[in-house]
Amino acid sequence: MARSFCPGGLGGWVSFVKKPLLAPLELTIGAHERMSADGEVVKVLDEEQLRADLTKLHATGEVEALTICFINAYINGANEQRASEIAAEIFTDTPISISSDVVPEMQEYERTETTVVNSYVRPEVATYVSNLQAALDDKMGPDTQLSILRSDGGLASARASAESPVNMLMSGPAGGVSGAIYFCSRAGYDNILTCDMGGTSTDVALIQNSRARVRRETIVADVRVRAPSVDVRTVGAGGGSIAFVPELTRALRVGPESAGAVPGPACYMKGGVQPTVCDANVVLGYLPSDVQLGGKMEINREASVAAVQSVADAMGIDLMAAAEGIIKIANESMFGALRLVSVEQGYDPRDFALVGFGGAGPLHANALGVLTDAWPVIIPPGPGVLCAYGDATTQVQDEAARTYLTMAGDLSDAQLTADLMELQVRAGDALLKDSIPASEHEISYQADLRYAGQAFQITIDFTEAELKEKGVALLTGQFDAEHEQLFTFKLDDGHEILMIRALAKAKAKAIAERQIGETGMRLDECKIASSRFYYEGNWYDSTIYDRNKLSTGLEVVGPAIVGEMDSTTVVLPGYVATVDKVGNLLINPGASATQSSSQQGGK
Repeated sequence: MARSFCPGGLGGWVSFVKKPLLAPLELTIGAHERMSADGEVVKVLDEEQLRADLTKLHATGEVEALTICFINAYINGANEQRASEIAAEIFTDTPISISSDVVPEMQEYERTETTVVNSYVRPEVATYVSNLQAALDDKMGPDTQLSILRSDGGLASARASAESPVNMLMSGPAGGVSGAIYFCSRAGYDNILTCDMGGTSTDVALIQNSRARVRRETIVADVRVRAPSVDVRTVGAGGGSIAFVPELTRALRVGPESAGAVPGPACYMKGGVQPTVCDANVVLGYLPSDVQLGGKMEINREASVAAVQSVADAMGIDLMAAAEGIIKIANESMFGALRLVSVEQGYDPRDFALVGFGGAGPLHANALGVLTDAWPVIIPPGPGVLCAYGDATTQVQDEAARTYLTMAGDLSDAQLTADLMELQVRAGDALLKDSIPASEHEISYQADLRYAGQAFQITIDFTEAELKEKGVALLTGQFDAEHEQLFTFKLDDGHEILMIRALAKAKAKAIAERQIGETGMRLDECKIASSRFYYEGNWYDSTIYDRNKLSTGLEVVGPAIVGEMDSTTVVLPGYVATVDKVGNLLINPGASATQSSSQQGGK
């Protein structure tokens, strides 16, 4: 294992069984070449020996994808490029990935591992993308442009996706973040905390100035991948998370094990019998079993009651206390994740709005607002399919990077600008290959900085206009501010620039938007049924509303439930949900609520 990584701590290390290597040693060969640390060719590639070794490797018939990674290729990829050309002559139908294209950054281990991962998934992804593009061309015409979401929240063309699938590994959570940014920024909320709760887990992220924080490394299982991804933290708290009571402690636990889609929660009647978060929501009345809110799936409350009763019996408490305990533990788990991206990064959650989405997010969002004191709590339109909105509203992008290893004090503004302009051309070329003209490119920049001697770096984002105004001082100033935000101190000197990047994005295009009427039905006309739910030890009479009928300006006073096809929103007693011009539900503490806020112990 690299970098002294111990899976599961010391105990995990003692019992840890290594998984098979992604690139078997028996299918690995060496190349005779050498590149110096400053990019000078010390030893020219031995092409004759390489051809002979590749021919033997090809004869095994076991190679599905080929990876080429040479030491110091990040600074000069000439030998890798030549090796790729030779390999292509022998492996004519095999995808070839070279590290200087996939991740031209220092640290040979991470660069090699990332390139190997790219090769590992490339044959399957390339086939999938090719088949999908062919199907689209057949049904919609040959000019159909296919784009696929990247892990950093941007889009990649079909060509780029097939060549560098490593950039798509964490694209699922990124879609929801992009969708949340779209709806919240249009409503005037640029600083938000996102909470995407699905069936097995919850993903949370912090958005500042309508821009997601992006990390340059992603850990997938026990593999560290050097690829940009939205900084999303995940906890095992979802609608299907199983509640249980260990015999040793008799303390209620929830997750991370999940019932999954099959057999699923008990209430879905697909064979599941274990108590889940979803079942607790049914028992409490947050998911009404007597009214179909969307779709055709029926909810069996008796099955949920039987499942949750097993928890109550194990703890010696009544049914409703057990159900509420399950929900509170799940909420605290999500609150802990939200603290990771806010408080532990130096941010006060009270300075942000909280966005709840995913199939189960709106059920818990109001309660999470109480825990975080982040208001308003925002439920965007179509919260259960917000990832699809993210795909449709983000931009095609690509990037070009260069390892820099330069002290800021030794760098002139002119030199930095010239080097970034060179990267801008390279990044723009990738979009030009996808038939996106230069007039539609939007360019931004990044730099990775650290104080000399540190083992980690911080990524700084900036624009060309900001660069022209402040030059190198822009980078060092932003780095000092970010460092102080994260670690409470700054040094004001000794800045080392490790990497610089240019990011090219295609200009965003408008999509067909859902129209929210300024005037429409009265609130009573949006009512589906009367119901009740259990909260903080009391039953409350509530009203169920159809979200599709709600129009701008209407106020839904809690206790209430707002149902739609893909999700259900709970408005707790003492809170009010207002429909804004975008169609978001904005939940705030409300003096106009019929129940006093003191009944539920919050605002």
